Amino acid sequence: MKIIIPMAGKGKRMRPHTLTTAKPLIPVAGMPIVQRLVEDIVKVCGEAVSEIAYIIGPDFGAEVEQDLLRIAKSEGAEGTIYYQEEALGTAHAIWCAKASLKGKVVVAFADTLFKADFTMNASEEGVIWVHEIEDPSQFGVVTLDTQGFIDDFVEKPTKPISKLAIIGIYFFKDGERLKNAISHLIEHNIKEKGEFQLTNALSDLKSQGLKFVPGKVSEWLDCGNKNATLHTNRRILDYDTHNPRLISADAKIKNSVIISPCFIGSNVEIEHSIIGPHVSIGKGSRIYKAHIQNSIVQQGAKVESCSLNASIVGKHAAVQGSFSELNCSDYSDFTI
Repeated sequence: MKIIIPMAGKGKRMRPHTLTTAKPLIPVAGMPIVQRLVEDIVKVCGEAVSEIAYIIGPDFGAEVEQDLLRIAKSEGAEGTIYYQEEALGTAHAIWCAKASLKGKVVVAFADTLFKADFTMNASEEGVIWVHEIEDPSQFGVVTLDTQGFIDDFVEKPTKPISKLAIIGIYFFKDGERLKNAISHLIEHNIKEKGEFQLTNALSDLKSQGLKFVPGKVSEWLDCGNKNATLHTNRRILDYDTHNPRLISADAKIKNSVIISPCFIGSNVEIEHSIIGPHVSIGKGSRIYKAHIQNSIVQQGAKVESCSLNASIVGKHAAVQGSFSELNCSDYSDFTI
């Protein structure tokens, strides 16, 4: 089994954090989004994963690449890096990893997490994971035939035809078939809304007789913008409430109250503060005389004399004064 992860997008909706960090490497409950995604997929695969291939932007840098290769190695898989030089759509992103499209393949876009209580049936020809939502107009959706197979794919429908939104995770028993379908789009310049769309390749495969079944998840967790990421942080902490590893053994907590669930990383110092619920604090951060809830404080940050809610504080940022809600970038200084 192989996992292909397209993640070359600029993450504009998560700025300012994505100005210095690739969105899939932003931590949620103490772990990078892409690492959580990989772990969740490995759990449901039901068989060993031999390769994890990442499609990234050419300017992500050596440090990001090393982090991604480390994540693959931690799951016992070989890590491979591919580059998408130009954003030409979802199908084009996958095409950049065409050398890895062989055998059983899971394709997972790296801005979504999920919770599921099943093992994937790898004997199916194809699986498209979906989740029922009230307003699917901003997503690709599927419709089902009378036998429960997927019979149509529609990208961001203007009319409500289905509530089954595609969450961005797919299984193909034969990766070569997917590669050939995308090759057809690119060779014939078949675009929709100016880009090569994966849904068009899926439609082509279905017309060839490939049967897709819907894979349903119990919860779909988006990380597309600040508020969605904070919601995902809350939900993951809720799942891990009783995990003793949420609070690092070497964290120094003095004259403070921790209201669970919270993640507190290694070498964090907290003094005269109230932390929680639903707060994640990255390693090496310093918190003094602060009240923080429903927030993410990234590694190396300093927060002093303020009360924060619904906030994301960037890496090595300094925050001091009467702030209530912030979205501050890495290495920034918010002092009043």
